Amino acid sequence: MVSTRHHPQEFPPAPKSRSVTPSRSTDSTPSSTNWVHTPTAAVSLWLFISCPLVLWDAGYVLLRPHSMPGGKWHSPIWTPYALYGTVDYIYGWPAYNAHNGFTAAQTYLNLAETAAYLYYLWIVYKYGTPATGASRGSKSQRLWSAFTGERVVGGRTGAIALLVAFSASVMTLSKTILYWVQEYCNGFENIGHNDMWTLIILWIIPNGAWLVFPSWNLHVLGEEIVASLAGGGPREPDRPKAQ
Repeated sequence: MVSTRHHPQEFPPAPKSRSVTPSRSTDSTPSSTNWVHTPTAAVSLWLFISCPLVLWDAGYVLLRPHSMPGGKWHSPIWTPYALYGTVDYIYGWPAYNAHNGFTAAQTYLNLAETAAYLYYLWIVYKYGTPATGASRGSKSQRLWSAFTGERVVGGRTGAIALLVAFSASVMTLSKTILYWVQEYCNGFENIGHNDMWTLIILWIIPNGAWLVFPSWNLHVLGEEIVASLAGGGPREPDRPKAQ
């Protein structure tokens, strides 16, 4: 029978090893760096110009007939519509007297788009920081940098702003295409009476701007979304949402 050796004292307990949790990679990859939305000067400039015009247009439509020629609110705010209403009957007396609801319907959508654009501009102004990393600056400096596209908005706030601007641009472009297509489908009932030069100068060019610039906005904003999704990778199950 083999006897065991007796020690004067028991072996000390093994030191508790600190559990090692594999750390996530901290290298400079798209998935580990802080994402920021960078507004462009072209998009901001278009929104600064188009939003007041859309609100002016909406006021004319929703206040008809008082905003129309002969109405108590027509002059001086909506005087140009005296001419435009003879170019595009959808804005003139023929459509109003026929109770054509398309004019008002597209105006309500215009207001929804404008609200989204104004939200986007407010986010850029309120939460944007200079791309150079300098201080936020005064209110006038923040407004100017938002206008020139020199600010960035990071995290979830920037992502929501980008999504809102992209979605609103889709609405604007789709609605404008519908505006053109409905003229084709009704045999150019509202604009077919114009000569070619009047049609080009007073209808095609002004309405074409709402095709060209929203298309450009979609290109710029869409490229940013695609680049972010392509480089960011899937969110890990235990990873918190961006703040």
